Amino acid sequence: MQAFPFTRVLLTNDDGIEATGLAVLAEVAARLAQEVWVVAPEHDQSGVSRAVSLHAPLRVYPRGPRRFAVAGTPSDCVILALRHLMLDSPPDLVLSGINRGANIGDEIAYSGTVSAALTARLFGLPAYAFSQAFRDRDAVRWDTAAGLVEAVVERFGTPDGVLNVNFPDVAPDEVGGIEPARQSRGTLLGVDVETRTDTRGGDYHWLAFRRQPREQAADSDVAVLRRRGVAVTPIGFDQTDEQILAQMHKL
Repeated sequence: MQAFPFTRVLLTNDDGIEATGLAVLAEVAARLAQEVWVVAPEHDQSGVSRAVSLHAPLRVYPRGPRRFAVAGTPSDCVILALRHLMLDSPPDLVLSGINRGANIGDEIAYSGTVSAALTARLFGLPAYAFSQAFRDRDAVRWDTAAGLVEAVVERFGTPDGVLNVNFPDVAPDEVGGIEPARQSRGTLLGVDVETRTDTRGGDYHWLAFRRQPREQAADSDVAVLRRRGVAVTPIGFDQTDEQILAQMHKL
């Protein structure tokens, strides 16, 4: 009989329950745990950050054994899983992802993938947030993430917090290694509003992020990815800007 390191793991994401990244993660999780539970958004919830649904009811749709779609946010999914669906059989570990695209720098704040892992931490559970970087959205290297998730979990085990893991956009045999990293300086300059007109003459709007490359520390998540490494960043809830705080004390 196979010896699993975990009895039970919970999987979620922000790309939706039918996302390729979630399917890849489920395949890996089946080698890590006796039971794999999936509780994920019914539809894509990218960019919703830590939002929870306080003004609308949450509906849960069974999609197979230990598999549920939720009409809500990634954080809603984790809460429903831990306080309702898995209340009598809580997981040992929560795995969020695998996100289609990197979650690094200041954009971590917008990530539903990362926020789901942080929500698990609120309940005292160790959690990972996994993301696969890409340059070509039609050629995401899922095989790279698939081949390395298990190695990351075996190395870091059940962390006392949340580990944000980003896989580089290279073939599996080109990955340089697994490196602890800090959150990088963001490349986000701002957000613009693009207004367009539909076929009926009505206006609609898209949000457009503006970015600019910046010099990064050698141990940052961006620098690790540029070295073709897997960046593993411990993250928490403290968002204090220590530099500004020190300046304020001098006033």
